[in-house]
Amino acid sequence: MADETATARQKRVWDRAAPRYDNQMPLLERIWFAGGREWLGRRAHGRVLEIAVGTGRNLPFYASDVALVGVDLSPAMLAIARERAAGLGRAADLRESDAERLGFADASFDTVVCALSLCSIPDPAAAIAEMKRVLVPGGTLLLVDHVASSWPPVRAAQWLLEQVTVRAAGEHFTRRQLPLVTAAGFQIEEAERRKAGTVERIRARRP
Repeated sequence: MADETATARQKRVWDRAAPRYDNQMPLLERIWFAGGREWLGRRAHGRVLEIAVGTGRNLPFYASDVALVGVDLSPAMLAIARERAAGLGRAADLRESDAERLGFADASFDTVVCALSLCSIPDPAAAIAEMKRVLVPGGTLLLVDHVASSWPPVRAAQWLLEQVTVRAAGEHFTRRQLPLVTAAGFQIEEAERRKAGTVERIRARRP
């Protein structure tokens, strides 16, 4: 689809992936992202916005007292997330929205969460700028994602893999979000890399 925008392609890709997503993720999460969702849930507080909420795999890990809003490009992913929220008895406002153009007023949230998604958002810098805009001063940004490895041989393999995944699904393996978060003016409070530096967790504060 030569005239398709990057955002429209991502919506199509994730709508198509939605029925299989929950079957594909558990093994990856155990081996590669273990503990990441729990890490996010322990740090989220107050009015929480989750960007690219997907099928709602983070929902079980949020404290019961957070006021949760989740957005995603994909209606098919959101439909599964709504079913998950209902099954958990979790009140959540789940709506369709583009991470690069969020439909919320400035300073609307105490915490913004984005897990395993900036790797495929077409313009991650624009998405991070929007996350900052909707956070209150002093608000918390929480990110978990796969990033370019700190080991050169692994990074070279990621680059090769990316030649296929970027064309097929907009999925990047050699991005790193920390420089973008810093450039956006956030104060970094926690940053740790795992699995040969291929997974990074970031907690940052809006000044």
